Amino acid sequence: MSAMEGHAAPYVEAQQGQAGELPAAGIAALDRSRAKALEALGERGLPSQRDEDWKYTSIKPITRSRFSPAAPGTDCPEDFVAAAAIENLDAWQLVFADGFYLPPRSKTNGLPEGVRVAGLADALTQNPQPIADRLGSAMGEIPHGFAAMNSAFVGDGALVEIAPGVQLEKPIELLFVSGCSGEGFLSLPRNLVILGEGSQASVIERHLSFSQERSLSNSLTEIILEKAAALDFCCVQDQAERTFHVGGLFARLAQSAKLKATTVTVGRAWVRNDARVNLDAERALVSLDGAYLAFGRSHVDNHTHISHNAPECTSRECYKGVLGDRGHAVFHGRIVVQPGAQQTDSEQSNQNLLLSANAEIDTKPQLEIYADDVKCAHGATVGQLDEAALFYLVSRGVDRETARRMLTQAFAAEVLEGVEPPALQTYLASRVSGQLSSAAAQVSAP
Repeated sequence: MSAMEGHAAPYVEAQQGQAGELPAAGIAALDRSRAKALEALGERGLPSQRDEDWKYTSIKPITRSRFSPAAPGTDCPEDFVAAAAIENLDAWQLVFADGFYLPPRSKTNGLPEGVRVAGLADALTQNPQPIADRLGSAMGEIPHGFAAMNSAFVGDGALVEIAPGVQLEKPIELLFVSGCSGEGFLSLPRNLVILGEGSQASVIERHLSFSQERSLSNSLTEIILEKAAALDFCCVQDQAERTFHVGGLFARLAQSAKLKATTVTVGRAWVRNDARVNLDAERALVSLDGAYLAFGRSHVDNHTHISHNAPECTSRECYKGVLGDRGHAVFHGRIVVQPGAQQTDSEQSNQNLLLSANAEIDTKPQLEIYADDVKCAHGATVGQLDEAALFYLVSRGVDRETARRMLTQAFAAEVLEGVEPPALQTYLASRVSGQLSSAAAQVSAP
């Protein structure tokens, strides 16, 4: 048994002990998918740096400890949820403590007809078959051990289902608070977002830490967009330094469907994000964007994979990172144009700003093209603050610290300017500004 397989063993045993108590246990389709995922976890174990997709991300900080799966019944104090609210954001809200839905803390009144939002466990208990048939369909093949772990334990999280033709006028916020159970617990939220033909919605997925307690969050979101559906999705990761967060976003787009997905990482946690999008029919469009900060000794790894599986599809991808102190970031973006996916239009960009000599970025934009009538471009940049622009501001009376902050914020603004609604954009700009303000005073030129 390899070390990584050995590290997975406690989680395999925990799942085997809980299997009969998981929601909808006994439903054949769900039992099979859980068993398949458990087998994959046992055989493959957790990923290691021998795996190409994990070459620059060591999970040793996670495997030094064992995390116990959190149990239902954990609460998150009302005052914490109130304090975490985004100012001026008018949204329906589902609140989760260590991955488990908290109806008393949530706000779902006034949902229009044709919109269903619920805890996944409740939905599986009431009418499991339709959900069991969709779970895993956007992910496809399990990419690594953490995704297998989530799929083996799949139990609670968020279900968002929008009927054909329904257009929501305000967003749905999914607020996940980790660390509510105390030190050393594992949360495993699983989210399923389904938009019917011609529907339109906005979903905000936000991850916060309740305290400074050490915890592991293994979160996976699947998105299914039917013909001509449009989804604006934003994932915000703002967790504490002793939090480990492994996130997965898996999406499938039908004909003329549109997905705008933005991931913003502004906390101090150890973070790994996977985003995999399949454009399965003509004229599907995805915009995949990200902004990430890595200060102190934080680690942020973004792995993206967009697959053009049909003709006339469009993808736009822009990830921007600001790193300081001993922060380390990884970007691996892969775009695959399959045979027959003619008239593909794809652009990919990763840009990074290093504010200290000890900050480090490993970046690898990648194109694989198996069609001949395409328009594709990709690139990456790694640099420092523009000294000419810095001198210009200082020469006009702006102190050097403020000038650095202004230039750094302007660098990140391209991603944040596309975030909707305005209240969320203002909140994110404030969080980025706060992080950069504290870092700017300590910056030493590389």
